[in-house]
Amino acid sequence: MKIIVDAMGGDNAPESAVIGGALAAKEYGEQVMLVGQPDTVAEILKKRGMQDTNGLTIMPASDLVDMHDDPATVLRKKPDSSMAVAFKLLKAGEGDALVSAGNTGALLTGATLFGGRIKGIRRGALAPVMPCSGGQVMLCDAGANTECTAEMLLQFAFLGSLYAEKINGVKNPRVGLVNNGTEDTKGDPLRKEAYALLQKAGDEGRLNFVGNVEGSMVPLGACDVAVADGFTGNVMLKTIEGVAKFMAGQIKGVFTRNTATKLGYLACKTGLDEFRDLFNQDKIGGAPFLGIAKPVIKAHGSSNEIAVMNAVRQAIAYTKSGMIHEVEQNIQYMTVE
Repeated sequence: MKIIVDAMGGDNAPESAVIGGALAAKEYGEQVMLVGQPDTVAEILKKRGMQDTNGLTIMPASDLVDMHDDPATVLRKKPDSSMAVAFKLLKAGEGDALVSAGNTGALLTGATLFGGRIKGIRRGALAPVMPCSGGQVMLCDAGANTECTAEMLLQFAFLGSLYAEKINGVKNPRVGLVNNGTEDTKGDPLRKEAYALLQKAGDEGRLNFVGNVEGSMVPLGACDVAVADGFTGNVMLKTIEGVAKFMAGQIKGVFTRNTATKLGYLACKTGLDEFRDLFNQDKIGGAPFLGIAKPVIKAHGSSNEIAVMNAVRQAIAYTKSGMIHEVEQNIQYMTVE
């Protein structure tokens, strides 16, 4: 298996992407292709004594995509960027999956144009996982599609449920529809139509649909997969991230107030470290673009080398899972006549 890594994408690239890819090749025993400026990539590997890592190759790309580039046109305007070259390699079958911490919009555009959607899937969806009471919850979609149809939400539910089961190891994942109330009569026309489709899939035993879930219920573990349009999902994701940072800052302020509270911190340090670890995105690695015909993993922009390594792990697990084939075989249940 060969995983393609965009070596120039992300806030901490190229070093984090290069070393993360090298660590993944060493740790997981799969081939990793680093796409970027060859001299730069080689120098980083040499500096860290990893130039002879087994399974590691370098593919040249002279340019890069940054966060200020127009996502819709950048891959056409920068055909020799690391991301564009990486997608060309994926399309040509020279790699099995792609990992990048680069521009999210450009990555989605590339995944759709070069990876292609699974036949019958209307749109690809970004599906990160977040900590919640009792474990993790996958949010699908979290920003790829700001406007959706009920059929798209149905497909997000199936895609998220399959990923949660096959890659994240959740048995019979509970699927909830993010709404402004739990009653089946709540929501706008989109949510009501989507509810009916999801309920039908639940009654047929194809989804473990648990109904509507309010935003406050998602972090409390009401479901394993939270289905939303990209606008709602992205607002929810950013709100939860902001609240987590705010709470962490407030807790730190409490414990650094005076000598007595600092001593109290030492007594609580283990528990606080565990709390902080819940929000450690480096351990997760990234978020998959679901519905794309080839595995594409979006590592978060500020990924360090450990996060990139874990994103490669995700890509390997996704490729081996057979999920994409299962979606292809069951697409008839995910479409509306």
